[in-house]
Amino acid sequence: MTQQQVSDESLGGLLFPEYAALYDLIADEVRGLSDEQLDWESDRWEWSRWSIRRQVSHMSSLIYRWLLLRWGDVLYPEGGHGVADVQGIANSEFDRRMDEVRYWELGVILESLRGGIDLARRVMEERSVGFLRSHTITRTDQPGQAPCAAGLASVDAQRFMPDSRVFSPAPLEASMREIMRRSPRDKPLACSCIVPCHIEASISSTVMRPIWSVVGATTPRS
Repeated sequence: MTQQQVSDESLGGLLFPEYAALYDLIADEVRGLSDEQLDWESDRWEWSRWSIRRQVSHMSSLIYRWLLLRWGDVLYPEGGHGVADVQGIANSEFDRRMDEVRYWELGVILESLRGGIDLARRVMEERSVGFLRSHTITRTDQPGQAPCAAGLASVDAQRFMPDSRVFSPAPLEASMREIMRRSPRDKPLACSCIVPCHIEASISSTVMRPIWSVVGATTPRS
């Protein structure tokens, strides 16, 4: 189905077919890595201040945080989302990551990530394109707080207005797109978008191959 054939009555999932492959894309990046590789951090590059393990934890947390905390009143006004540990996953004391006491082992992190992606897919499969485009939220940031620190998406998705420090209404469609934007896609997870959101790690694969050598990981698949 082409973009021109998508109407307001179409299922929302038609806008984002990439979600179907998202879990395998991320899991393939970390499969076979040792704890030493998963936990490698460095002050040399801004993106490397978070280890791969923590980047994956962040990716999992942000899906739940956006869909249940930011959009919860719209998507689940009566609850019923089925997530038992919202606090530990989406609102822990760890910076934009899941609770690292309960969610530290890679298998546990990946299980939560799979659940979050499944939740996002259900949101789109159970709602129409019109719903995703017509329902919006408006957020404001705190004094001195950057847009990403306020839990917001990119300038394009959230339409930040710097003079007023207010974010104009952004549709659910934009949030679903932003979650996809933060996935590794064709970039190695070690420097993917799953890092603190004030960093835009758009480094080419030719640059990343030496970095994976530093991490000690096998060169990722091209």
